[in-house]
Amino acid sequence: MKLFITTVFCISLSLNSYSQITYPIVDTGVTDFYNNTSIISKPSIGNAFYGQDATYSGNQPSYTNNGDGTITDNVTGLTWQKSMGSKISYSDAVVKADTMTLGDHSDWRIPTIKELYSLALFTGRCFGNFAVNKFIDTTYFDQPIGDVTIGEREIDGQVWSNTHYVDLIMRGDTAIFGYNFVDGRLKGYPKYSPMSGAPNKLYFRMVRGNTSYGVNDFADNGDGTITDNATGLMWQKTDDGNTYNWQNALSYAENVTLAGYSDWRMPNAKELQSIVDYTISPGITSSPAINPLFSCTPIKDPNGNSGQYGYFWSSSPLQDGPLPYSDAVYFCFGKAQGQMELPPNSGNFQLLDVHGAGAQRNDPKTGNSANYPDYFGPQGDVRYVYNFIRCVRNTSNTTSINQHRLGDNIRVYPNPTSKSFTVIISQDITPTKIELLDEQGKCIHSVVALNDKEISIDVSNLPSGIYLLDIQTKQGNDTRKIVVQ
Repeated sequence: MKLFITTVFCISLSLNSYSQITYPIVDTGVTDFYNNTSIISKPSIGNAFYGQDATYSGNQPSYTNNGDGTITDNVTGLTWQKSMGSKISYSDAVVKADTMTLGDHSDWRIPTIKELYSLALFTGRCFGNFAVNKFIDTTYFDQPIGDVTIGEREIDGQVWSNTHYVDLIMRGDTAIFGYNFVDGRLKGYPKYSPMSGAPNKLYFRMVRGNTSYGVNDFADNGDGTITDNATGLMWQKTDDGNTYNWQNALSYAENVTLAGYSDWRMPNAKELQSIVDYTISPGITSSPAINPLFSCTPIKDPNGNSGQYGYFWSSSPLQDGPLPYSDAVYFCFGKAQGQMELPPNSGNFQLLDVHGAGAQRNDPKTGNSANYPDYFGPQGDVRYVYNFIRCVRNTSNTTSINQHRLGDNIRVYPNPTSKSFTVIISQDITPTKIELLDEQGKCIHSVVALNDKEISIDVSNLPSGIYLLDIQTKQGNDTRKIVVQ
């Protein structure tokens, strides 16, 4: 017998018992392990290079092709354009988003940089100006490369977000943050051509759904740690003031004990980006691009000027060039500086904020400290190699989305859905209660004293977004994320 349930408001609120994750971080997809120069077998606990990205498995990327030109991310609840079309200006993108009806939806928008970065996969690789493997799942998403016939590089496949840099880059250029799914970097790109003043054109991938994604919910725990209830991650409040090469940074993170916890680790690139605050920059607020609850050690830039903040290592690799395993990802919480010769061939080198605070670039994992900082690449990126680290751990007081504790004994389909979904419970499991919670943790459906093993729940009257299905049984509890389109 199938039981069909319509909306029933629950008397109790589940917020008192746990907090729902509204900003789940999608894993980077990295499964290989690396030393400073090559792929290696998985390091054992306590050995060199233990704790890097592939050591820890997060919310694995999962997508659904809706068959209408849209792709739903089953982790974030965001729905995306499959194909972007040609490069357009930002103002044209605003009009495009406002008038799009793709998939019979009219609530499309330009994504924030945090929404856009959720699609990044660090299994990608480039070779200088040439594309090799994209930094996005091309099974689901179309990602063009640059048009070399008109003078572009293959890596000119940058995708813009809606996040403007609050300061200026280069010598006074307005910038919008974007991610390059061909070369794996996040930078602020000039909104207008510095030469002509005409609007620049880049790709845009429109998004809809889960407007809570990318919004932090920080709480100072008063013990040297900060919890982000939106992501379910706990952070070191203050870096330790020291800089490390990548191997030693991994070791530091694995051996830290703070606030009674010893399961700290180095964050992967996408976890680290989640705590960047793109409304802050040193040039505007005289502070690093992070929530003021945190602190960053100030440094002097290569010219000896104060007011700069260092780079912070991630555990993620960045594969580029003839030595693809030599670099790892970092984030700039201070200005993303570079030394540029302006005008070209003038001999006049200037240290500038070339990519904006909050940019993601990469450094060699190791090197002689006497040789750094140096400058590298078309914009002369400052490379320190010895960078800071801010450790992270998973919290236990937050209900993670898709905790499949009962495995295949519980099946939920279809998911995503726009009308209803069905929960099928095996004969070996005795359910006692099922609750459907909204993004605020409020129970909006409840079924108790269950005798049926096949239950359908109507969600046709619910707004699109992420919901949490809490399945309570005598054999234990199970949680599943439900995406309502």
